[in-house]
Amino acid sequence: MWQKLKRIFTHRWLDESAVRRAVPPELLHRLTRRVAASEQRHSGEVRICVEAGLPMSYLWRGAKVRERAVMMFGKLRVWDTEHNNGVLIYLLLADRAIELVADRGLNQHVSAAQWQAMVQHLGAAIHDGRYEDGLTQALEEVSAVLVRHFALAEGESNPNELPNAPFLN
Repeated sequence: MWQKLKRIFTHRWLDESAVRRAVPPELLHRLTRRVAASEQRHSGEVRICVEAGLPMSYLWRGAKVRERAVMMFGKLRVWDTEHNNGVLIYLLLADRAIELVADRGLNQHVSAAQWQAMVQHLGAAIHDGRYEDGLTQALEEVSAVLVRHFALAEGESNPNELPNAPFLN
């Protein structure tokens, strides 16, 4: 019970100001440019989502970060791309956790174990509070996977189906 209350307090303590400190305007601009540059090399769509804490309904039932990431994947319409190869990079500040959620078109090429290995690899920077390093590294690794499986042919362009700017909440 004590752990549950501690988690609730941690998640409720952080708010939009924590997100703005973790992702200040200059970093938001850099991440937006990096997503746009990534999408010039493949047909996938990448979204970054940064949230301060989980909603109370998630906290009461002890939901995992992954559950919220999957919900945000749907809410931000990352699943709704032409080639079903969208990827959400989800960062939860309260737990200092990162999750990668990919659509079915990409998941048929990359196993759940491979995604989980990437998440564990990226977790060190996030756990240390080095959010720019962690998000940039996540974007680079996701981009490499997308280029490997969905590279654009010479002269082909990727219509921008989703916003490039990170979603901050």
